[in-house]
Formats: sequence, C-alpha cells, structure tokens
Amino acid sequence: MADGSQAGSWKSGRRTPEELERDFGDLHPLYDAHEARVAADRCYFCYDAPCITACPTAIDIPLFIRQIQAGQPGSAAKTIWDQNVLGGMCARVCPTETLCEEACVREAAEGRPVEIGRLQRYATDTLMTQGVHPYERAASTGRRVAVVGAGPAGLSCAHRVAMRGHDVVIFEARPKPGGLNEYGIAAYKTPDGFAQAEVDWLLRIGGIEIREEHRLGSDISLDTLRGEFDAVFLGMGLGGTRAWKGPGDDKAGQGEAVHFIADLRQSSDLGALPVGGDVVVVGGGMTAVDAAVQSKLLGAGTVTILYRRAQDRMPASRWEQDLATSKGVRILDRAVLREIVGNGAVAELIVDRVGDDMQPTGEVLRLACDQLLRAIGQVADGLPDGLETDGGKIAADARGRTSLPGVWAGGDCTPAGDDLTVTAVAQGRDAAEDIHAVLMAAAPARTGALVAEPLRGIDAPPHGETPHPGTHG
Repeated sequence: MADGSQAGSWKSGRRTPEELERDFGDLHPLYDAHEARVAADRCYFCYDAPCITACPTAIDIPLFIRQIQAGQPGSAAKTIWDQNVLGGMCARVCPTETLCEEACVREAAEGRPVEIGRLQRYATDTLMTQGVHPYERAASTGRRVAVVGAGPAGLSCAHRVAMRGHDVVIFEARPKPGGLNEYGIAAYKTPDGFAQAEVDWLLRIGGIEIREEHRLGSDISLDTLRGEFDAVFLGMGLGGTRAWKGPGDDKAGQGEAVHFIADLRQSSDLGALPVGGDVVVVGGGMTAVDAAVQSKLLGAGTVTILYRRAQDRMPASRWEQDLATSKGVRILDRAVLREIVGNGAVAELIVDRVGDDMQPTGEVLRLACDQLLRAIGQVADGLPDGLETDGGKIAADARGRTSLPGVWAGGDCTPAGDDLTVTAVAQGRDAAEDIHAVLMAAAPARTGALVAEPLRGIDAPPHGETPHPGTHG
C-alpha cells in the first residue's frame, strides 16, 4: 500500500480470482433495448418536471427518456451530453437516489422512481460503443485556454471551450487524466476502464492537449499560465486530507481511504492487494463507504465504519449505506475514535460512544483493528498565491470568476464544490461559457490577453446578457 505501513496480519490472495471478478463486476448491468423501453414507459413526462430541477446539470430528463421510448437512444445521448458531457460516468456514480430519482413523481406516488440513472447510462453507452462523438469544433478563434486539473470540472470546461473554437491545454498532476473518476471511486462502479474510455471519447472533439505530471506550484505556476494563455481555469480538486491527531496516530497500519481507493483503482491484480483481517474506516461519506465495501470484497474478515453522529445524518446516501451492510460492513454510529493501541502497529481502537450533543456517554468500546482507514474529509492543498480564498478554498462567483482577472475556478477546489462529479461538470461547463463570452467580447486574440473582470464586487449579469470584459490584468 502506498499510504501507511503494512501490518503483519495484512494478507493478499484472501479471495479467489473468480470471487474478485464477480464481486468487483458491474454494480448495475446495462439495460438492453427492450428493458430500456419498458423502463422508459414508466415516465410520466411531466411538464416542469421536478427531476430536471433536482439535476445539477439540468438535463432535460423527460425528453431523453421519451427519445429512448421512441427507439432513439442516440438522440437521448445527445440531449444528455448537451448539458453533461460526462453523462456516462455520472449515470454510474451519481447518487441519483438523492437527486433526480428522489424528486421523481413515481417515487412520491409509489416509492419506486423511474430508473433515470440506468436509462441515462443506456443512452450514453449506446452511442459511445458505436464510436460516435456528436460534436464538432467551431472555427478557430486563435485563443488559448489553460485548464489545471483533468478531473470532472477540468474536462467539462475543456470540452466546452474547445467546442467553441479555442485551443486548450490541460495540466494534470497525476500520470493519468480523470481525477476523481479515475482515482477516487469504487472499482465496482466503473469497471472495464470506463473512466479512461470516457476521457478518450471526450478528446475526440479535438483542440485539447493533456500534459500529465504537471503540478501547479512545482512544475508550472499560475503567473506563467496567465502570461502564456488568454484564460485559465483552475479545477484541480482537493489534494490534501484532514489529519486525525490523537494517541497512537504514529502507529503503522493506518492510512487515508482516498489513497487506499486510488491504489486499488490502479492495480492490475486485485488478488495481489493486501488487506487487513479487521478493517475500520473512520468517516461517513461516500469515500468511507467505497473504502469499506472494497475492503470487504478484498477479503477482510470484519469491516466497521465509525461515524460520529447518528446514522441518518451520514453524508453517504441511504442506498450506499444499505449497499455497505448488504456486503457485510457494520456501521457503528455515534462513535468517536479516542485512541489507537498497538505495539508499533495498530491492533485495537478505543472508541467513545457519544450522544446527539457529541459528548461522551461514558460507554467505551474496544475494537480489534489491524488496518485503519481515515475518510474524515479532504482539503485544498497548494493553492496559488494571489487568489482570494473562502474557507480554505478558491473564492469564485456563480460564473466561476476568481479574484484574479482572467482566472476562473470550479469543482471541489471552490466552496460550491460538493464532492459530486455532476456538480463539478456543471461548474466547469458554466465557467467555459463565461470564458468564451469574455474572450469573444474582448480585443483581437493575443497570447496573455487576460480579459475577465475579477470576482470582487461584480454581480452576475442578467440571464442572456453578455458579461462585460474587464481590462488586461
């Protein structure tokens, strides 16, 4: 493991290759054409549909479902991609049960929504497997845009900017593009290399270059990018993790859940990955659930999620919680880690039970543990100087404009980010449209012509009105 020293009881090969292939296979098998049309028939095609309002990218859900019903999955895919160019991944990983499907009229009436996520996947997969990319670039504008981060926000921004005719260079810190989709999501949600397949499909728009292993702050600087490009979009996500400080925090056998997931996602042989016999994950979000479930699927004997509040307050959806318990994961709520015990390596945890007021009740638990994974949140890491911040993230308005002229930001590195692929896509898309409007309203293209007004003191223009360009910064 790349994060945390390996404890003696960690073992590889706890599951057979056949068991791993089965359990890490596709979580939701793809609809065939008949199944998709049957599922589409359940949609009421509501006017002013609540599912559209609940979708962060505002996909016209009734329209694409009607197109599937009419036997036109290609048209449905185009309807989806017009709003969400990563619609294939979002169909796999978005918590539709708390977004569009929770808002579905069928859910309110029957407790069983239209399966919007699976229908979305059917449409996008159908066209992607045919090798179709239904977009063409506009005529070249001669302008260049730098995008920092090849995650959902950066890819979404890059595609939309390239489609408008600008040339794009993406600077990605890791060896592969994809960001959260490639490194941070459970393998059983995105099998068969889908994250990279979707990136390859997206790049077919043309005009996008990706430079891997270029990290902002060490390999490139924001000042350099501002000087060489006409606009810059920052979408580098969150590079740091919140530390747990307490007795025993220096013992071997513990690490960050995000690094555990990344190691697993990049492994070519899941059977060779060592996993503890007694795994404990601290946290209550999607990362905690993904780490816990995958630990169990790798063959851990016991897996426990420790969450400090009541279970119904967990950030992970109820569907995700039920998935975890169905795989044998125990969720222990109102539980706070007090101390890590062990002779050099973690062997046991001392845990306080707490009430709704977060005060200890006096009940103390001792849990066997040889592998401890922390999923207590991520933080922005290495933000460039000169940018106004808000809560430790890059301050940006609704259009993505930051406090520096010609610099936009979106995704999890901004306060509006919420650790969802679909939200990051929406923010990258909207920033791209503002970048395009500003660049086209500016003077003739020239390298370094940074034209956007900064964030401070500027209100968003009325709907449909072109933002007024500022002066070169």
